[in-house]
Amino acid sequence: MPSTRIPARLSLAEMQARIGAGSSADVDDGLSPTLRELTQTLSFSPGDGRIWLNDQRMVLWRSSTYGAMRRELIASLGQDQARSLLTRVGYGAGARDAELVMRMWPGGDPANVFNAGPRMHKLEGIVRPETVRFEFDIGKGDFFADFLWHDSSEDDEHIAAFGMGTESACWMQVGYASGYATAFMGKPIIYREVACRSAGAEVCRVVGQPADQWDHPEQDLRYFTPQASTERVRRALAPVTPVTPVTPVAPAARRPASALSAQGSEGLIGISPGFSAARHLIERVAPTQASVLFTGPSGSGKELFAQTLHAISPRANAPFIAINCAAIPDTLIESELFGADRGAYTGALDARAGRFERAKGGTLFLDEIASLSLIAQGKLLRALQERVIERVGGQKLIAVDARIVAATNVDLRAEVAAGRFREDLFFRLNVFPIALPALKDRRDDIPLLMESFLRKYSLAHGREVSGFTPRAVQALLQYHFPGNVRELQNLVERGVIMVEPDEAIDVHHLFRGGESLDVDALGLGSGGRLVQTNALLAPAASSAAKGERAAARKSAMVYQTALVDARYNVAEAARQMGLTRAQMAYRARRLGLL
Repeated sequence: MPSTRIPARLSLAEMQARIGAGSSADVDDGLSPTLRELTQTLSFSPGDGRIWLNDQRMVLWRSSTYGAMRRELIASLGQDQARSLLTRVGYGAGARDAELVMRMWPGGDPANVFNAGPRMHKLEGIVRPETVRFEFDIGKGDFFADFLWHDSSEDDEHIAAFGMGTESACWMQVGYASGYATAFMGKPIIYREVACRSAGAEVCRVVGQPADQWDHPEQDLRYFTPQASTERVRRALAPVTPVTPVTPVAPAARRPASALSAQGSEGLIGISPGFSAARHLIERVAPTQASVLFTGPSGSGKELFAQTLHAISPRANAPFIAINCAAIPDTLIESELFGADRGAYTGALDARAGRFERAKGGTLFLDEIASLSLIAQGKLLRALQERVIERVGGQKLIAVDARIVAATNVDLRAEVAAGRFREDLFFRLNVFPIALPALKDRRDDIPLLMESFLRKYSLAHGREVSGFTPRAVQALLQYHFPGNVRELQNLVERGVIMVEPDEAIDVHHLFRGGESLDVDALGLGSGGRLVQTNALLAPAASSAAKGERAAARKSAMVYQTALVDARYNVAEAARQMGLTRAQMAYRARRLGLL
C-alpha cells in the first residue's frame, strides 16, 4: 500500500472556491473521500475483539478513562511535560491519519482529501470541527486554516478535573492537527489554540499556518520536544515508539521501528505480541549453539524464522542448508542427510556429500521433522549425539559442525505418546522451542504483511497498483486464513495480477479460489448504528464494483454533455451545472474531459 503525496493541482483561488468560508466538514460534494467512504473504513470485529480504521487498529474507551489518564500524567510529570507528551502523541496520530487518507485516495481532490482529517477526528469521537477559513497551495507551500472546535472531549475532561483556568487545554488535538497538516503539506505546520473553553471561551478555536510564519514559534515547538522526565517515563513503559520530532517534520509513510525487522532473506514483519515474542526468542538464542525447534501451523513462516536465526547468528557467513523431510523418500533420507560414497548403491558413480557436510560451520534446517520414519529418526539421533556421521557405503567417520534447527506443524509430544516419534530425539531437538502463532492469532500484522507483499509483487510483475479498497482491507482483516501467511501472500499476488493498471485491489480480485468469507463483522450504518457488513465482504461485491464504475461513467457523460452544449466554455458549463468555474474545471479534468 504505497504512500502518495497529494499533488498541487489547484491554485489558492481554486482552493478557496472549493472550500469557502463558513463551510462545514459535514458537507459532501460527491468527491472522494466522502463522509460515507470514511465511515466505511471503520469496522468492528466482535469475534476477535478488534476495531479497525481501514488497516489501523483502534480502541474504543470511555472519555472519562482518557480523563483519568490525563490527570495522572499531570500529577506525575507536571502540566508542561504532560502537555508535551500528549501533544506529541496527538501529532503522531494526526500524521498516521494523513498517511492513511493520502494512501487510500491518492488521486482525490486535494481540498477534499485534507478535509478528511477533520472528518476523521470527528468520526473518532474527539471533537466536532467547523471550518471558518481554509486555504492552501501545496506547490507554493501556502497554508492557512481557521477552525472552530465544538464539544471537545479533551476540554470536557480537563474542566471536570481542574475547572476553568487561564490556559488552553486541547493539547492532544492541537498535536493531531499539526501532525496531519504537516504530513499533508510536506513542511512544518503549527496549530495554535487561540480560544479554549477551558479558559472561559464559548467555543474552542484553532489557527494553523507554517511554523516560520508564526511570531515566536519556539513557544509551540518546545511541546514537540521530549523532556527529561518524559524520557524516563518512556523508558519505563518500553516498548513504546513515540513520535518525537525536535521540530515538526513531514513523516514519510513509515511504521514503528519495531514493526519491521529486515533480517534474513526477506525480513520478518510484524508487531503482534505473538510475533514479537518469537522474534525476541530467536534474538536470545542466536548467539548460542543450542538446537532450536520451531512449532506452528503450515504457512506460519517457520523457515523464514530459521533463516533469520541463521542470519543473526555467528554462523551467518557459513551455509544455511534446508531439507524438507516430508519430500524425501524413506529409502533416500539417509543418503540425503549423510551423503554416499562411490559405489554405495546402483548409480552412485561418484562420492556425494550429504546435507550435514554441506552445512559445515553453518545451520542445518530440518523441516517437517515429524515425517521421518522411526529408522531415520534413530540414525539422526546418533548423528546429533555423537556429532559424527558416516556416508552410506563409507567407513570413514566425518565430524559434524552444523547447528540443528528443526520445524514441525504437529504436536511432537502427542507423536511421542502415540509411538510415532522417538522420545530421546524429541528431547535432543527440544532444547529451545519457539512456537509461531497462526495468522488469525496475529491480526495486527496483517496490514504490514499486505503492504510488504503488495510492494513485492507489484515490482515482480511490473504492475502499478494503487493499493487496496477499504472493503478489501476489511475482508482480509476478518478472514480466518487457514493457509496462514502463505495464503495471504498468494491472495495479494492474485490481486496484483487481476487488477487493472492504477486500480485498487478489491474483494473480487482476491477471493476467486473458493475461499469462504463467512465472517462476523460490524460497520457503521447510515444512522450511525452498527450493522452487519458481511454483504460488503461477499465475492458478489464484484457486481457492486461494476455498478460503481457504471455510475462513474454516467457522471462523466453528464459533465461531457454540459461541456459540449456550452461549446467547451467552462464557465458556461459551470452555470448550467450550478457549479463554480473552479469546481467545473477540476471535475472535468479529473474525469479526463479537459
